[in-house]
Amino acid sequence: MITHDLLRIRITDWYSDRTEITRLREQVFVHEQGVPPELEIDASDPICIHILAEYGNETVGTGRLTLDGHIGRLAVLREYRRQGIGKTLLDRLTREATHRGINQVCLNAQVQAIPFYEQAGFKISSEEFLDAGIPHRAMCRYLGSN
Repeated sequence: MITHDLLRIRITDWYSDRTEITRLREQVFVHEQGVPPELEIDASDPICIHILAEYGNETVGTGRLTLDGHIGRLAVLREYRRQGIGKTLLDRLTREATHRGINQVCLNAQVQAIPFYEQAGFKISSEEFLDAGIPHRAMCRYLGSN
């Protein structure tokens, strides 16, 4: 079990931390889930806001936010999953979106991860579809005040 006082979440960009972001995403998406490598890195990466989770001296998670409010590429190394790091990353990306004046965030959730996103306030907004051969559903969360 991790000690959350050793967990550091930081905002970064593609140019500063491309190597670490790529390493994490390749481990989770390409090696574990079989996503083709040519689909994992895309033209949006250089213009996205990226986030890294660091535990001690190791980078253990990442995610990104597009300028129009799409959260994606949320990944945590296998040995660090189910310890709150994914939730912490998602919360930080959502706060960053709010800080930037974005009033709704959306994402494409792998079907098995839907309960995780529902617990964070996301609602399903599409039928099931395949992305890189993996079943997904679009989900959104309104960030504005009621």
